[in-house]
Amino acid sequence: MKRYEGGVLAVDGLDLQVESGECFGLLGPNGAGKTTTVEILEGLLAPTAGDVEVLGLRWSTDARALRERLGVSLQQTHLPERLSVLEIVTMFRALFAKGRSPEDVLRAVSLEEKSGVWYERLSGGQKQRLAVACALVGDPDMVFLDEPTTGLDPQSRLQLWDVVEGFKRAGRTVLLTTHHMDEAERLCDRIGVVDHGRLIALGTPRELIASLGGQEVIELAAASLDEQGLASVPGIRSVRRVADGFALAAGPLHTALPALVDYLRAANVRLERLTTRHATLEDVFVSLTGRGLRD
Repeated sequence: MKRYEGGVLAVDGLDLQVESGECFGLLGPNGAGKTTTVEILEGLLAPTAGDVEVLGLRWSTDARALRERLGVSLQQTHLPERLSVLEIVTMFRALFAKGRSPEDVLRAVSLEEKSGVWYERLSGGQKQRLAVACALVGDPDMVFLDEPTTGLDPQSRLQLWDVVEGFKRAGRTVLLTTHHMDEAERLCDRIGVVDHGRLIALGTPRELIASLGGQEVIELAAASLDEQGLASVPGIRSVRRVADGFALAAGPLHTALPALVDYLRAANVRLERLTTRHATLEDVFVSLTGRGLRD
């Protein structure tokens, strides 16, 4: 639990266990408590109450040992403007008793050609990759990545995904926060959804999507639609309002779609739009919290 001055309860009895060797995703809308949770795990904040154990160690008694075994990439990182990329990574390497060579880490994040460039002259995406390099240079057993691909172009995002997957293949552990649902589906073995300081859902991406009750989503808009009537259509598992209509979690489309068309025809509803797609983690998130990740 974490309660700030003034009585604001940021983390409310959150019970979380991350397995060794997995990539665990922590998702939640802004203000849900996920950043506070991660900062407690990183040793940046002390909990108001409760037990925190990382790699079998505790910050209260094993802080030095934990710092040797953890890597941290914060959502916003400010580094010396007039140091070169190589100088910055070399400086971080000096903080650890053992680790990887700075040159090796820069190759891993595709910054070797920028090794002599000052930090102030890097693009936003290059700065983000440098922050991840600093988190990896100590060769940690566990790394915390707080929205590591924010601001990156698609190619850079894929490169960092490869870095994370390689880190995980080596038997290391990753705790990831992200606003990109495709990233969470690609990288995470399990995902925890946090809202109002509590863990409200936990499972693999496939398990969470299956919890919607249907693997397909039908989106439709019309002048007048009855929510209860839509929910009664065979094959429709759940109904959710969206900006200009409804999103329906559906079973097999070959069953749900003809039944839906028959219902709309019988109700004399004139469609403005109807599309189908596979259900995603975004659908799960909105279904659970009633809001998008950036709300």
